[in-house]
Amino acid sequence: MRENLTIKKIDSSLYNEDLAPIPVEKRTWGWFEIFNVWSNDIQSLFGYTLAASLFISYGLNGWAVFAAIILAGFIVMGLVNLSGAPSVRYGIPYPVMARASMGVRGANFPAVIRGIVAIFWYGVQTYFASTAIALLINTLFTIESTATFLGMTAVDWTAFVLVWLFQIYLFWQGIDWITRFLNWAGPLVYLVMFALLAVIWYKAGGGLLDAVGTIFSGASDYTGSSFSAFVAIVGTMIAYFAAVVINFGDFSRFVRSESEMKKGNLLGLPVSLAVFSFIALFVTAGTVVLFGEALTNPTDIIARVDNTFLTVVAAITFFAATIGINLVANFIPPAYDIANLAPSKISFRMGGLITAVIAFFIGGLWVSLVSQVGIAGFVDTLGAVLAPVYGIMIVDYYLIKGGNLDIQDLFSADPKGKYYFDGGWNKKAILGFCVAGVFSIGTVWVPALEALSGYGWVIGALLGGAIHWLLMRGAAVPAAQRA
Repeated sequence: MRENLTIKKIDSSLYNEDLAPIPVEKRTWGWFEIFNVWSNDIQSLFGYTLAASLFISYGLNGWAVFAAIILAGFIVMGLVNLSGAPSVRYGIPYPVMARASMGVRGANFPAVIRGIVAIFWYGVQTYFASTAIALLINTLFTIESTATFLGMTAVDWTAFVLVWLFQIYLFWQGIDWITRFLNWAGPLVYLVMFALLAVIWYKAGGGLLDAVGTIFSGASDYTGSSFSAFVAIVGTMIAYFAAVVINFGDFSRFVRSESEMKKGNLLGLPVSLAVFSFIALFVTAGTVVLFGEALTNPTDIIARVDNTFLTVVAAITFFAATIGINLVANFIPPAYDIANLAPSKISFRMGGLITAVIAFFIGGLWVSLVSQVGIAGFVDTLGAVLAPVYGIMIVDYYLIKGGNLDIQDLFSADPKGKYYFDGGWNKKAILGFCVAGVFSIGTVWVPALEALSGYGWVIGALLGGAIHWLLMRGAAVPAAQRA
């Protein structure tokens, strides 16, 4: 069904051109662009480190780890198909979609939460991208730099600032430039990863398969059961994608049709995850043979391979992949979210600049402070914060609203509007978020809930959706009225 997406009455407190619905005829994305969003997310330096560490941290048989990662890919695919469909239909970004469940004013609350999480990720991914540039500088110029400030050398800080400035420049050029950047970066990184695998395998010889066998045997210090380890891996991988899952509408609004979105999600998630995890496993096993230890950071691996050409090419491509997903997943969303706070005063570009400034300090403190939380705890905590919002939005759209929205009322502050609720806030949805959020975050940090660690995102989403349904079920659209 073709929707009329022209807003007839503009309220400057809720509308600007960046938040307005995108007509179908102006959308340029197909399955390949969606595929590359996920490919770049998976291929980022942080993504590689997480995937490689899962094979050596939980003591599971390697096939079980593969199965857990791929299962997580299918689950995430289902989640984003649900969250992306409304934005394909109506052409709206996540902060506008949130108005339907939270209220036209209350939507600022989950938008700010999502923005804070994205800014944290943006700073962290900026640091990881800068390690590739630091490697490039050290390789080409052989700079000796040992003195550190906040855990980083002068070369590290130079690389970090350069990456930070480059991202602002690319963001300023607009979504078309970012899309082109992603479309060449994603496939190129796969070529470089296969080249790295070939070099590692050549140098390791027959010992590589023995090392793979050792990793597949599942020897580690993990003390939990195999089932709990399997579920924890699935939960951690879901949490890793949680930030993109909740605001996938920020991307799907550019897609021409829902079928294109679903095809891109299938190829970009379970399929791409399987291929990348295979590469990560074999390359990590090769490092055990060559260097006597399992290295999970690609820049550390490349630095030891002793091949200048491969080092230069790999550093550039890993930098590109990490930058690409950082712009799409962690720069664009908070720019929308911040602009949504005051559309008449804060533009999309101004929201992006605010994001970049805050993220600079987070990235600069990654080595000395933020990383001390640990990768798994960091990923699970951020995922747990967002989980209830996802559950509330999905239950509200499909079960309460019957899969239909009034596009005009999403941009209206009229007290008679469908999404005005109580002064613009749906207090029932806010209550559901708070209750579910406290519990989901508790699964990560409260010792009494330690058995549920790694499941925080799933629990938070289910609990948030269930509470929202119980509180709002009287407002559900009868089946006969659903389109």
